[in-house]
Formats: sequence, C-alpha cells, structure tokens
Amino acid sequence: MLKDKKTTKTNDPLRHSSSEASPLRHSSSEASPLRQSNSPRFRQVEAGSEARKETGPIRHFRRQTFSPRTHALSVTSRSVRTEIAKKTAQPSRPAAAAEKGSVRFAALGGMEEIGRNCSFFEYENEIVVIDVGIQFPEEETPGIDYIIPNATYLESKKKNIRAIILTHGHYDHIAAIHYLIEKLGNPVIYTSAFTKAIVKKRHEEFTNAPKLIFETVKPGDKVKFSEHLSAKFFEVGHTIPESLGFVLETPAGNMASCGDFRLETDRSGKPHDLETFEALGKMDIHTLFLDATNAEFPGFTLSERVVEEEIEELIRNAKGRVIIAAFASLVDRLLEIIKIAEKLGRKVALNGRSMIANIDIAKNLGYLKEKHENVIPLQDIHKYKDEKILILTTGSQGESNAGLMRMVNGEHRIVQFKDTDTIIFSSSVIPGNERSIQSLQDNIARQVDEVYNSKLLDIHSSGHARGEDVKLVMKIIAPKFVVPIHSYYYKRKAVIKLAKEVGIEKDRVILMDNGQVASLTKNKFTITDEKVPASYVMVDGLGIGDVEEVVLRDRLNLAKEGMIVIILAIQHSNGRLVKSPDIISRGFIYLKENREIVEEMRKRLRAIIGRIPSYQKIEADYLKTLIREQIGQFVYNQTKRRPMVLPVIIEI
Repeated sequence: MLKDKKTTKTNDPLRHSSSEASPLRHSSSEASPLRQSNSPRFRQVEAGSEARKETGPIRHFRRQTFSPRTHALSVTSRSVRTEIAKKTAQPSRPAAAAEKGSVRFAALGGMEEIGRNCSFFEYENEIVVIDVGIQFPEEETPGIDYIIPNATYLESKKKNIRAIILTHGHYDHIAAIHYLIEKLGNPVIYTSAFTKAIVKKRHEEFTNAPKLIFETVKPGDKVKFSEHLSAKFFEVGHTIPESLGFVLETPAGNMASCGDFRLETDRSGKPHDLETFEALGKMDIHTLFLDATNAEFPGFTLSERVVEEEIEELIRNAKGRVIIAAFASLVDRLLEIIKIAEKLGRKVALNGRSMIANIDIAKNLGYLKEKHENVIPLQDIHKYKDEKILILTTGSQGESNAGLMRMVNGEHRIVQFKDTDTIIFSSSVIPGNERSIQSLQDNIARQVDEVYNSKLLDIHSSGHARGEDVKLVMKIIAPKFVVPIHSYYYKRKAVIKLAKEVGIEKDRVILMDNGQVASLTKNKFTITDEKVPASYVMVDGLGIGDVEEVVLRDRLNLAKEGMIVIILAIQHSNGRLVKSPDIISRGFIYLKENREIVEEMRKRLRAIIGRIPSYQKIEADYLKTLIREQIGQFVYNQTKRRPMVLPVIIEI
C-alpha cells in the first residue's frame, strides 16, 4: 500500500538509479472563487466519439485601450490578440459547470507565454499544484522585475492544497514559489534533490518568507498526496540535472506530464532510451500534458553529444583564451565543458553569481565526482598562460549588468578582451533579444578575432522537444487527449498537425488558455465556462502586485512621448503669478532649440491664470486639469506628440 506523503520505490522502467542507465539519460557524464463568464463558451470532447464540438474565443490577458487625450497607449499586442480571437471564434453555446465528481484542471500561466508556468489539479477538497514559475518582463512591462502567477483562487482554497510538484530547477518553473508560498499555505514541495538545492539557495534571500517544507523524490518513486490523488515520477531529458515528469493518478484516470523535456538522440539524430515513454504507453494515459515550446520546428532535437564535440574542437584549436557565454541554467553543458577543459589542459574560471551557485550545487551533489582542480577563482587567471585559460560567463543575451557585457565595455575589474581571445556563444537567442545580441556580437568582433555562435556551428541544443520528438512521444504513449503546454498559442497549435500524423484527431488536442477550467471525467475532457483569475501579478522591487495597469501605462507613455513639468508660483491673496512659469522637458523636446514653443506655452499659461477672478480662491485640482488639457492640446497641434503634462502649483 502507498503511504501518505511518503515515497515507495519500485523496480520498473520509470525508475532510475545511480547504477542503472536511465530510460531517458540525463547525467553529467552521458548521453478568487470561480467566476461565471459573461461570454459563454463550450468545448467538449469524448474519446472515440464522432460527434465533437469546438467553439469559443481564445482568452487572453487584456489591456484596456485609452484615449490619446489622457496620455495613454493605443491597443497593445495582447489586446489585439484578444480582438482577433473574438472575431475568429466559432458560434458558441453555454456549457454546464464541471460535472460533480470530476477532476478539474486549470493553468494560471504558461499557456499564453514563455514562462510563468503554474497549473493545478483539483478533486473535491484535494488540490495538487504543478510548478510555480516566473515570467521575465516584456516590452509592455517596463521597470518590472518579474511577472508571477495570480494565486487568488488557490489562496482561497489553500487548506485544500496537498502538494506542490516542481518538475525541474529552471526559474520559469520554480522562482515564484518564494513570493507565493505563504499564500498557498506552505504545503509540502515534492521535487528532486537538485531542484530542492536551487530553491533553498534562492530562498535564503527571502528572510521574511516561511521555511519551505520539502520531500525529495526520485524517478520511480510513488507518492500518495491525499485520498484520491497520487503520483509516480520519472526522469526526462532536459538541460538541467534531475528533471522530472510524473503520472498523476486521479479518479478520472492517469494524467501524465513530461514537464520540459527533449528526447536524447545519438550523433546521427536517432532517438534512444525510449523505455520510459513505452512504460507510459502501458498505463492507459487519459491526458498527456506536452511541452510545445519547440513543437513548430521540424526534426529531432540536436544531440548534446554533437554540441560537446563541436565545442571541444573549438577549444582545441583556440590559440589564446576561450570565453564561453551560456545560460547559467544549462548546468549539464557547463559540467561537460569543465570536463572537456580538463582533458585539454585548461583551467576554468566562472564569471556570474548564478553560474557559480549552480556549479557549487552540482559539486555538492556529486555531479563533479573527480577532483577537477582545473576550476579556479576568476582572479587567478593571470597566474596562467592565455592558452591554458577557459572562462565560463553569463550574459549571452546582452544583459547590461551581466559579466560578458562588462568585459565588452571594458568595465570588468579582472577580464579585458584580447585580440587572441576566442568567444563562443553556446546559447539560443531568446525572442526579443535579437538587437541586443547583435550589438553585443558586433562590439566583440571589433575587439577579438574569433567569434562563434549557434548559427555558424552546432554549439547549442535546446532543452525542448522539436516536432519529431513530440510526434514520437504521442505515438508511443497514445493518450486519449493531449494538452500542449508551456508556450504561446501558435506554438501549441502546431501540435494539432503533429498529432494528426500519428492518428490523434484534432478534437482530442485541447488548446486551453490561462484561467480556463477543464472538467475531466473517465472519457471526457470538457472546457467549462468557469474561469479562475490568471492576470499578471507584477513584482517591482519590494512590491508584489502593487503595480497596476495605470502605472504601466504611464511608464510606457513616458518612454514613448516624454513629459513636461510646469511649475507655477501663485500669490495666495489674489491668485496672480509671482514669476514667469517654469517649464521642464524630459524626453520630449530640447528647450533651447524650441524657444518659440516654450514662450507660447508661457503665454497660454498666463492667459489661463488671468481668466480666474482675483477674488476667487484657487482650486488647484481644477487649475491643473485646465493646464493639462489646454497645454496638452497646444503641444499636440505643434508636434503631433502627446507628452505627459505635470502641473505643479505653489501658493505663496
């Protein structure tokens, strides 16, 4: 029998031990309460049924559109997507609420973006939460540190939360736990030893948060969370050690999630170690929740062994220092590079706090079993010849404060570029970072002779399954339903075509959006008309959730149009100006070159004050409104721009 909140170990294909080859090898050495919607929608799919219905608009996080007269933005990309979804939606009819006794599923993030991965399963008074990740800021969220899931619904039912499962140690799956754990009632966190170490290390920065409660699990372990919900864990290949998938056993059936994963392939691109998925294929999986981040790309994922061989060849042929820029989260690759450097007689220095922390964790958990005396402090690189040095650094995305950018700008206190250096970008380009990376590489090329990136050579492989990976997994597991997760809508929609090629009909691939609630029964997957709050929650400095739409609107408008500050000193007794109005411009116009506009603004300000009777008491709010409207309109007529106008009234 399964013991409550205890792990039991079994010998089967889902289990992986240190002495046996993993079915999917991933080691360092080897390859608010629910609200009724005003817009009814219905989507019900029954396995094996020919009559299927699918209607309803795509739901997106919406930003309100404001008039230019109030210094606001036009429709943003998110609201545009919402409007398109409305126009293209099929006619819909109301759906009943979730059936009594059904298992409910909802995503609080990860269905309309890259990041903020968080979802939950609910049966009666039992809830299991899957991942609690962050999303990094967008162009539409200036000044924001992170975006985290909206935990309003879960907070209202925190007494029912039996467990949190963290699939692996990347921030888009774990880093919101520190902000939300108290709201969630501080339940037990089930995860691998490596992920636990990363979470605990980062949690040290949150001195006011409650102490986290962990239960470490390994592939093959089975855990009973509550009376009706239990999980069996299995290992998947990714770019960080001890990444986990799981099968959640529920009254509606077995729900499988591979988390973030890729298939391990050999040098010829042929996948191997498929025993884990073959075992899942024998478990009668009800719904497969499948990583769709790279589903639109054809072929299998590039073998990590090929990447390592290419990097080794570049290091072998380098005449001077080798500086490799990579994500600090690509722990497996970093460990392999350290071993390659040792084999080639090079000392390795780490640059970047997160990279140093991750490698330390890997050492403590035995992933660097040899002595590896070739890892040295960065400040010691001057003790060795250049051809004996390899530097691993963060900053591959052109981040302004990262170590690589400081080297490029000549601001690094230890490392300055030499023309004999070889720079290797062993990373992908995150969408939105194209310009900053291009500029970074241009600046590097002006200072060194050799620069390589993944477009030139096979020196980076994604940790996410490509199209053929996704097809093969669906074919082997043969679930009743498939729910693509962890990506934008168009990427998830690519799974429909892939599923059709392996015999899974379109209506059995369920495209959900954040906040939608699904009802799962033995042979049905129904998206109900219920929703849970899933809007953005912003983390800005020490503030969590206190940055509202109006604040972001003002920040964006300031960046786009600039601002004008108007300072008026007024005599309290008669309401007349004491001195000529002071006008300050920031990000709008250069005042010295636009004296005519400035003088005309002063003239209009004197006229506004002059029309107020001397016996009438100055109403500051009314006067500010007049100034904003009239000066704002004048400036727009002159420049066709709408800067923010900030009047300051000083009564003397």
